[in-house]
Formats: sequence, C-alpha cells, structure tokens
Amino acid sequence: MTDHTIWMAALLAVELAAQVATVAHLLLSRRDVPSTVGWAGLVILAPMAGLVLYWLFGINRITRKAHRLRPQTSEASDRAELAGERRAHRLLQSEYPDLVRLGHLGDALTGLPLEAGNRIEALIDGDQAYPRMLEAIDRAEETVGLSTYIFDTDAVGLLFADALERAHRRGVSVRILVDGVGQRYSHPPMPMLLRRRGIPTAVFLASVLPVRSQYLNLRNHRKILVVDGRIGFTGGLNIRAGCQMASCPRHPIQDLHLCVEGPVVRFLVEAFALDWTFTTGERLGGDAWFPVLSTVGQTLARGVPDGPDEDFDIIRRMILGALTTARARVRIVSPYFLPDQTLTTALNVTALRGVEVEILMPEKNNLKLVQWAAQAQVDQLLEGHCRIRLSPPPFDHTKLMLIDDAWSFLGSANWDVRSLRLNFEYNLECYDRDLSRRLHHLVDAKTAASRELTLGELADRSIPVKLRDGFARLFSPYL
Repeated sequence: MTDHTIWMAALLAVELAAQVATVAHLLLSRRDVPSTVGWAGLVILAPMAGLVLYWLFGINRITRKAHRLRPQTSEASDRAELAGERRAHRLLQSEYPDLVRLGHLGDALTGLPLEAGNRIEALIDGDQAYPRMLEAIDRAEETVGLSTYIFDTDAVGLLFADALERAHRRGVSVRILVDGVGQRYSHPPMPMLLRRRGIPTAVFLASVLPVRSQYLNLRNHRKILVVDGRIGFTGGLNIRAGCQMASCPRHPIQDLHLCVEGPVVRFLVEAFALDWTFTTGERLGGDAWFPVLSTVGQTLARGVPDGPDEDFDIIRRMILGALTTARARVRIVSPYFLPDQTLTTALNVTALRGVEVEILMPEKNNLKLVQWAAQAQVDQLLEGHCRIRLSPPPFDHTKLMLIDDAWSFLGSANWDVRSLRLNFEYNLECYDRDLSRRLHHLVDAKTAASRELTLGELADRSIPVKLRDGFARLFSPYL
C-alpha cells in the first residue's frame, strides 16, 4: 500500500467520523424535524461543505445555565419584588380579568412576575429617545449598563461615547456590552474606542471571522440601557445616526423605544447583568445595581427575555398565547416579517374566528433577501383573512404587537425565525389601556400613510420574480 493510499484512507476515515459525529450532534440537539433532515442530508451528500456550514452556522444553542449567572441582588429589593408580585396579580384580576390566563402564561414561561406601578413612555425615533438616554447617562450617580446590537462610530455614537466617558470619569460604574456581529457595522469598531477611553467594554460572542456579515449566527440583539438601577430604556433602537430623522441621514430608519421607570426596571438590569457575567465573568450586584424601586405609574409590566439558551422560544410562545386571547383585533408592526408555519396558522385561525388581524411591514426592506422571502409567503396570510399593509420609506424598524385595547408587546424581537430561535432578544409585556391607546394612535398614523397589499398584486409578479422569491424563502431561518 503506497503512502498516497494510506493518506487517502486516513482522510476518508476522518471524514466519515466527522459525519457520524455531526449527525449524532444533530439528533441529540436539534428540535424540529425538517431542519434536522435538511442539515443531515447536506452533511451526508456534500460532506466537506456540509460539515463546514453546519459547525459554522448550524449550532443555534448556547449551553449557559442562566440561574448560575444570576446577579447578586439585595435582600431589600428581593422583598420589594415579592410584595410587588402579589399586588400585580391582584390588579390583573380586578382590572384585566380577560387577560388573567395570559398573565399566568407569562409567569410560567419566564419565571418572572408581573410588576405593578410602572411608568412606560413610548419614544419615537432617535430624535426623542437619544436626548433622554444621554440625559439619563449624564445624571447617573452610581451605575450605567448599556447593551446594544449596533453602536456605530458616527456623530450619534460619539455623543454616547462622550457621555459614557464623562460618567466613567466622575466615578460611575459603567459597563458596555456590544454584539460581536453588530460591532462590525462601522469602522473602527466602537468597543475599541471605548476601551481606549478606559471604559469597561465587552463584546458578546465576538466573531472569529474578520468580516462583517449580517447573517452570521448567533447575536445579542437586545437593546438595554439602565441607569442607577432606576431608569431603563429598551426597544428596537440601535445607536446610529440613521435613526435621527431631524439630521436627514442618508439611510433613515424609523424606530420605537421605551423609557421605563418603576419596579420592572429591576428585570432590565438583571437581563443586562446576566449577559455581562456570561461575557466577562464579572458579577454585578448589590444596591447600586438593584435598589429598592417605588411605584411611579399604573402599568403592569414584565420583562420577557428570549435566546438560544434556557430562555429558548419564550417570545414565540407568548405571541401564540396572545393570539388565542385576542377578542377584537390584533395589530402587528415588524420590519422583518417571516413567521414560521405555526405562527402563520395561528394568525389565520385568529382572523378566521372574526378577530381583525392587521400586519404592517415596510414596502421596501433594507434587506432584499428578507423582502423577497416575505413576498413568497404572505399570500398564505391574505388567504387566511389577515390584512397586510405596506409602509412607505423611510424604513420602519418598529417592533410592536397590540392585542385588543389593553395588552402591548414590544421590544427588540422581530417576527422571523432568526429573532425567535437564534437571537438573544428582550421584549416588554405591558397591561395598560392608556399605553395601549397611545400605541394604537401611533399605528393609526403609520397605517394612514401605508397601502394595502392584495392577492392580485402578488399574483401579478412575473415567473422569474416568483422563482427568486421562492428561492429566497428557503433561507428564511437564517435571514
């Protein structure tokens, strides 16, 4: 036997072992059958490409035990949380009796209680949100925690960097967490600049590839700013100049963010602290991060974390539960609307039982593949009596779900498989008729400027366009 033959046999043996190990990993770890069959077929039929692609893109879960990373909260704040939980459920039963079962669902899914006494304010675009966020940082006395997907090195990003540096220099404990993929949206990356200024900064799941890609797994898509443990901001807003409409950016992006005060801020801090500990090993705790929080408003609210770890599939199941609760109307605003078949069926069933289901998505998406994939599947929703409206430019990045006139669900999660299975996301579940009314007014304004999509329009697409859209749909789990 020649040396060449020996080497070929050895390589084939290694390849076969790698295939067997990969298929075993698929069978032990993956949840849905179509995905398992698809990856297994690729690994078996195209071993070299399949192995590389699976181990690079197909590992969609992180084994982190969240309870082991929980921050060290103070005893006083723990006692206040228990008292607030009891008060919240009394209010839920008295003020929102039709939503009690939905509240129980949230309890079971998240393991976190509803909190009463919150004040939640909707902030439109960076024009309203950025000044409030910068003001909060400048008023910080003890702690600032900021987690974001994109933190651009532009005019807006530098405003935040300056404010964070000022806080750091006056003795505030500042911690900054930027996603490993999101940091590559601008150059030089903001984490490098912040570290040069001496600000403690970490990168969540830093990519091993020296390229920027908007389709790499996995991502921390959460947007959380917490100051002194008392005021929080969360929603869909990244930190970039394009979100500030008044400056007439080249690529404008509309968005919705929330200013949060009251007991529920504790859970924003906890979500940030857990991600920080996972990334750096440093535990954040004590009264500086977890002070006792007083009631300041009337909103019942709960933080809803989601990610490819212990919190897997929580937001998707909350959405399904909310759809079964709806009695009159469901309104959804999402920039990337690619629901899986289960969500599509649930939306259709909701509409077919007489509930008005209205979905608002951008007419021109900033990601062409997403737009093409969406066009390949929205006919199922229209045939199921859902209404779809297309919003004109500028691109609308708002993520919002409203059920009837009391329940709101909003944050960082999109209605696509990436958000609901691959990303780390953070939403707020809110019970408040006044907040719901304000958000309905916002959606009213958006729909007034939009146009309705019809089955006829979809049918009029040419065969090449339909083929393109159908092909793009195949990639929807990773868009």
